[in-house]
Amino acid sequence: MMTIKIAVVGSADFIRTILSVVPQIGELEIEPYIYERPEEAAELIKYLKPCDAVFFSGALPYYFSKDLHESLPIPSHYLEQDETAIATSLLAVISQKNISLERISIDLTEYVFIKNVLADIGVKREPIHVIDYADKLPNKFDINDIVHFHYSRFKSGKIDLALTSIHAVYNRLRELGVPAQRMVDPIKSLVRGLQDTKAQAELVKSHSATIAAGYISLKQPEEAQTLYLEAFAREMNASIQQSAESAFSLYSTRGDIEIVMNSDAFHEFLLKWEEPVAVGFGYGFTAAEASQNAKIARSFALQHDHESCGYILTEEKELLGPFPKEKKTQRLKNDHPELLRIAKETKMSPANLSKIIQFSKSRQSVQFTAADLSAYLQVTRRSTERILKKLVDHGFAKVVGEEMTYQQGRPRSIYELNMPIY
Repeated sequence: MMTIKIAVVGSADFIRTILSVVPQIGELEIEPYIYERPEEAAELIKYLKPCDAVFFSGALPYYFSKDLHESLPIPSHYLEQDETAIATSLLAVISQKNISLERISIDLTEYVFIKNVLADIGVKREPIHVIDYADKLPNKFDINDIVHFHYSRFKSGKIDLALTSIHAVYNRLRELGVPAQRMVDPIKSLVRGLQDTKAQAELVKSHSATIAAGYISLKQPEEAQTLYLEAFAREMNASIQQSAESAFSLYSTRGDIEIVMNSDAFHEFLLKWEEPVAVGFGYGFTAAEASQNAKIARSFALQHDHESCGYILTEEKELLGPFPKEKKTQRLKNDHPELLRIAKETKMSPANLSKIIQFSKSRQSVQFTAADLSAYLQVTRRSTERILKKLVDHGFAKVVGEEMTYQQGRPRSIYELNMPIY
């Protein structure tokens, strides 16, 4: 098995604890990124070395760096604070310090956690001094507010100890002379968090390594333009060869294809040609399956006579595109029993039925007109009306009203689908 490298973002104490539990998991390497305050997580993300996933010590560093880590091509996960952490921490304080619940100030992500813990052990009274911050993340959160919450209660004699879930708050309270204790991160929770992150990384790596094939059709290939094709292939770590007149093929991996298609590289490649270019990529568990899916994807690109574009067909028969203009998803595989029945009864193709379902999912309103559907399907109004008539005749769509867009002419019918779409 391959070793998974996880970048762990947290305080120095958290990193030390994490390193102590890594041997329980195996095939795991930790790359530590240490901060003094959770707000620094965003800056640390900018300097990540190559790794397979990112694991944050809690919700604070995760949300402070959300904009950055969501753009990464690797999964991100954080240690969630839950009832187990609260119960373990309260047990430690009450048993070791002999302090009653009413004399403890507590900060945590969500108040409901401590409420649930007390309900589970039959304690009907609720703690008096509690502050939560989930609804303040990330923009309204200020560590100084949490520090002041504990400090003011200690100075006024209302508490004997502050229990905090934030290492930076703990350090500040100690500087101010406030008796404080950090929330415990249970070993079981740490191990589970690392295992979940490792599993996500393994899934993404397996997903990215899926075989990918590509077919490119050019209307007027020239020898000089071979340089463009070779440069494009290098972007995807692939070799390219001519498979037929005016058509070229290549093989790569899903991960390499997705990096190119989700960047400006594909758009820049299309701009190099004077005539329209049709590109199809296919994913598959075998080279033959990937190649067949690439040919199908290219056939959709060829339907765009006057513009260059590309489509991707996955091994699950999901058609993505047309790139770079849109990234709509159509499901060409119709394996839901009810949808198979609808396709058979209406004599509609699975592709058209899939497009109609995706159209419905993409709308905020369940009601639509033939013009709305026609624009989405990019077919004539007459063709759309024939499709809707089939659905209405078989009870899979219904007319629910009319709209009068113009003062003259016939009113437009308003439709609703009457079929499962989820």
